[in-house]
Amino acid sequence: MQINQNSNATTQLVDRFGRRVEYIRLSVTDRCDFRCVYCMAEEMQFLPRSEVLSLEELYFVARAFVELGVNKIRLTGGEPLVRRGILTLVEQLGQLPAELLITTNGSQLAGMAADLKRLGVDRLNISLDSLQEDKFKRLTRTGRLSQVLAGIDAAIAAGFKRIKLNAVVLKGRNDDEVLDLIAFARTKGLDITFIEEMPLGAITEHDRAEVYCSSDELLQMIMPVYPLIDSADKTGGPSHYYRMSDSDSRVGFISPHSHNFCSECNRVRMTVEGRLLLCLGNEHSMDLRQVIRDHPGDIEVLKQHLIRAMDLKPEQHYFDLDDETPQIVRFMNMTGG
Repeated sequence: MQINQNSNATTQLVDRFGRRVEYIRLSVTDRCDFRCVYCMAEEMQFLPRSEVLSLEELYFVARAFVELGVNKIRLTGGEPLVRRGILTLVEQLGQLPAELLITTNGSQLAGMAADLKRLGVDRLNISLDSLQEDKFKRLTRTGRLSQVLAGIDAAIAAGFKRIKLNAVVLKGRNDDEVLDLIAFARTKGLDITFIEEMPLGAITEHDRAEVYCSSDELLQMIMPVYPLIDSADKTGGPSHYYRMSDSDSRVGFISPHSHNFCSECNRVRMTVEGRLLLCLGNEHSMDLRQVIRDHPGDIEVLKQHLIRAMDLKPEQHYFDLDDETPQIVRFMNMTGG
């Protein structure tokens, strides 16, 4: 693809509700070496290669977003670090004037953390739902805890600006480990965010309403042991952060059910097949793959489509855990982190 390098566009991406989009979550693969119970089915059918954007196309999209004022790029999946050639893309993205972040399950970090840091990744989010080997195996189906813990240590040694652990909390499954996970984060000098399960995709492994654990319930559990101090800290995402008086580690909560964060939404997502999702909890989208392949190398055409796509961004999402049929049928690995 020949890319036109002569663009000086200053147009910003602003939706109908006055929210400025400054953050793109870019999925680089729908594949993953784990099969986490809240993310996907045990037996998955992944996209054929012809439907997946090339690394060059992914960079092209990222560059268009940056030229329109986006200052934060997060690579997601699936598991982004299993994408063949991912370091080439990371190196290219690391040269754009935007913060570069990756959300990962940690399985590949032992061998890749140092390269990611060297090539321009600023921050990492690492999924860690349990510190118990047997429970970790049940939640991830195929993951090895020791591999992830080694990856966390490698990331710390690499010297990233900030590392955050992400834990999806399921009642009766891993809610008894919340305090242990905070203690682990404090020991390692990391932040940690607890996430309410997103009702994306039809799963049979558990009843989402039965395992739902709200952020307010977690706060009641945490406060007697680790008194949390409300914080105005923001990292550009949906986490609401708290600090602790005796630790630099922050505790965050992402609460799509109990504390809707839509009014401050500054994010869009693109799936690896080029579908621009304007909202995590809605199907409003635009097919960017068609635009890219119909107008190869024309970044101005792509940017005009991105500007028009802002009109598709809805005011908010609605999640109903009591509805047996999920409103969103795509799995989280298809959505992109």
